[in-house]
Amino acid sequence: MNGTDRPAPVTIVGLGPMGRAMAGALLRAGHPVTVWNRTTARAAGLVAEGATLAPTPAAAVAAGDLTILSLTDYRAMYDILDPVVTDRRHADALAGKVLVNLSSDTPDASREAAAWAAGHGAAFVTGGMMVPAPVVGNPGAYVFYSGPKEVFHAHEAVLASIGEPRYLGPDPGLAQLFYQANLAVFLTALSSLLHATSLVTAASVPAAEFLPGAMGMLTGIPAMVGDGLDLARELEAGEYPGDLSTALMMGATAEHIVRTSEKAGVDLELPKAVRSHYERAIAAGHGTRNWTALYEVLRADGSAAGR
Repeated sequence: MNGTDRPAPVTIVGLGPMGRAMAGALLRAGHPVTVWNRTTARAAGLVAEGATLAPTPAAAVAAGDLTILSLTDYRAMYDILDPVVTDRRHADALAGKVLVNLSSDTPDASREAAAWAAGHGAAFVTGGMMVPAPVVGNPGAYVFYSGPKEVFHAHEAVLASIGEPRYLGPDPGLAQLFYQANLAVFLTALSSLLHATSLVTAASVPAAEFLPGAMGMLTGIPAMVGDGLDLARELEAGEYPGDLSTALMMGATAEHIVRTSEKAGVDLELPKAVRSHYERAIAAGHGTRNWTALYEVLRADGSAAGR
């Protein structure tokens, strides 16, 4: 909200499925929404709902103090906004503005973008939307944010319209770090699901006879591992009790999965990668410890795995 308690205007740059979903959620919350996209046809539905289509990126950022970017990557932000600020007519276009970039990239790219924005007089907040487009603006939607605390809090109420804001700290790279780390879990799970399905269908078993049970395996992981707090304490303390699921036992299973996959003729890259984690953990002396000892060979200082 602004000083008059009227919903603040918001600009959305980038109208892929996520950008359109965010613009729609903001419109439903009563915000005046300005949109811009290279392909203007994508704005038609939003304009019909009350959004304003800006003719240029310069006009888009001029429409309000807050601009949310939803693009393929950070390079796309520069492609769109660099021509604006290098045009003498709009050299101060970003001065006093707030850019919230919800595009995907690396933590370092976020830090570099924050410095770039500051060089043009703008504040920069990094965001990572953690749900698919259909969930945006609905219960269960949440977004990681990082950047200047006072800037985030000034716009937190507006950002809440697209999902629960979860602020991580002032480092612009933190939101991307959490986003990419969570997506590492997600993408690996998706690949494992398709790899496993390939195994059974190679034996002429219909996918429908396998996938419902496999989905249960995925959703059952929290019951086996817990809510993450105990696991986090074990990892931080370097404690990996070997009373259940030792690296040796799990490593043997990883080897069997590779051999089964090879025999079936399906892709071996994922199971070989998993097998290598156990092989290295065992080689580092963690064979009789819990599978969580893999952390010692996966973490950044894994070269000190023998502790």
